[in-house]
Amino acid sequence: MQALLEAVGLGLIVLLPLANPLTTVALFLGLAGEMNFSERNRQALQASIYVFAIMMVAWYAGNAVLNTFGISIPGLRIAGGLIVAFIGFRMLFPAQPVGHSVEAQHKQDELENSDARQEPVNIAFVPLAMPSTAGPGTIAMIISSASTVKSGVDFPAWVIAAAPPLTFLLVAVILWVALRSSGSIMKLVGKGGIEAISRLMGFLLVCMGVQFVINGVLEVGHNFH
Repeated sequence: MQALLEAVGLGLIVLLPLANPLTTVALFLGLAGEMNFSERNRQALQASIYVFAIMMVAWYAGNAVLNTFGISIPGLRIAGGLIVAFIGFRMLFPAQPVGHSVEAQHKQDELENSDARQEPVNIAFVPLAMPSTAGPGTIAMIISSASTVKSGVDFPAWVIAAAPPLTFLLVAVILWVALRSSGSIMKLVGKGGIEAISRLMGFLLVCMGVQFVINGVLEVGHNFH
């Protein structure tokens, strides 16, 4: 049981900076301003379910995708590292406020245009689940971990089988709780607090991304020897 807790804890440490639920909270508050309480809760639950599903698909279908397109593990490490570092740089030096993106702008336009039609606009999948929470960096990290999990780990086989779904479920639950408590979180930390936390997460992501690239380059060099 201790090994399972260690594996799940390690997974949360790696995934939470990438998922960064606080930026999703800021985005959710910006897009759900005109929604009633029950609609907000429904969107929060749907977004959490979508995040869990995306992560599960990335974990279990990752190897098939790599084999289909002939992508090597070092190549995935380098590409994933570049994506993670790029996302980190964007969080560290944002060109626009936290929670703003092309997808968010499109949804905002849909929400404004839907007023006349009285049709509810779903923001759960795009942009809350993807790309805000389970974006390219998160997916690249999960696929890379799934491809290399059996090498260099000391966990029993049952822990390796049970830890990923539990980790993804916890990330989804954390996102759900954060979205349900979005108003309280914003009052507690404010937009400035969310931006400060986002920049700290961005610095961690830059460091993680650079390390992934270094590991990938070293692996390529090792394969040539």
